[in-house]
Amino acid sequence: MRVLGIDPGTLNLGYGIVDEGEEGITMVDCGVLSVSSKIPVEQRLSSLYQKLGKIVNRYRPDEVAIEEPFVAGNARSALAIGRAQTVAILAAANRKLPVFRYLPTQVKQQVTNYGHSGKEQVQEMVRIQLGLSQSPQSTDATDALAVAICHLRQRYFDHLIANSQ
Repeated sequence: MRVLGIDPGTLNLGYGIVDEGEEGITMVDCGVLSVSSKIPVEQRLSSLYQKLGKIVNRYRPDEVAIEEPFVAGNARSALAIGRAQTVAILAAANRKLPVFRYLPTQVKQQVTNYGHSGKEQVQEMVRIQLGLSQSPQSTDATDALAVAICHLRQRYFDHLIANSQ
């Protein structure tokens, strides 16, 4: 199972690709798709869509997991992240890929066992769970990997529940 995790943003969109096999979860690739804040938002979104489409075409994930916007009193920021999330959903849906969405607290809970973990704790747990010698340089990429890990854990949990009934 190959999962593309996405941490949406209109200037920096993190992505992380992981494979789950018999030997556990391994990182395939991760990075950040960046666009300039000096270009209009519609051009930024179009550029992110095209760049993300290339990632999807290159790595051919089976499923896509996207972090939901966190709305802590900053509606403008949540709206911007929601736009980037929509771009990610379209990039997956236009390629007939299933899309799953997770709240930041869900991601943290699945990856660190604590829904209010800090960035450093998430980074370290992603590093440990993927067997990396060091964390990715970008927190956006690390967050995207965390979303992908969260999805695989949630799939496993859902499978257990479905089989126990």
